[in-house]
Amino acid sequence: MSIREQAADVLRRSLAEQELDVEETEPGRFVVVLPGERKQRTTCSLVVGEHALTVQAFVARHVDENAETVYRWLLERNLRTYGVSFSLDHLGDIYLTGRLPLDAVTPDEVDRILGSVLEYADGSFNTILEMGFATAIRKEWEWRTSRGEPTANLEAFRHLAEPRD
Repeated sequence: MSIREQAADVLRRSLAEQELDVEETEPGRFVVVLPGERKQRTTCSLVVGEHALTVQAFVARHVDENAETVYRWLLERNLRTYGVSFSLDHLGDIYLTGRLPLDAVTPDEVDRILGSVLEYADGSFNTILEMGFATAIRKEWEWRTSRGEPTANLEAFRHLAEPRD
């Protein structure tokens, strides 16, 4: 059995043990949905390549405002991340990406990498939204409250809707 097949088997077993929403779209290509608190779900792609396991998870779309501030904050966060780091695609959408050598794919390492993805995506989500979408959040809050619509999923951003001095 090749190292690629071994890594895919380890990944397959590890994901099954974690009882996550997982789909193997083709041999060695997995899509995992990680449940979060702030970001309700983070979809993570795990691809077993010839030499490495590639990890990619969507975090947020291109920010509407303060892009330089948001991207600087993400780069500073990269100094403290494990296994994955924040990155941007050609549209400016925010991802977590990483690579792991195939011989390092163990059940413990799969758990650590997925834990990192979840922690960084979920833990940074509200900050990214607050810095990069504050105007849109304020408008949405105003629109909802003016019509008596629920604001429960915006509650973390109530302070943005309060009058500014």
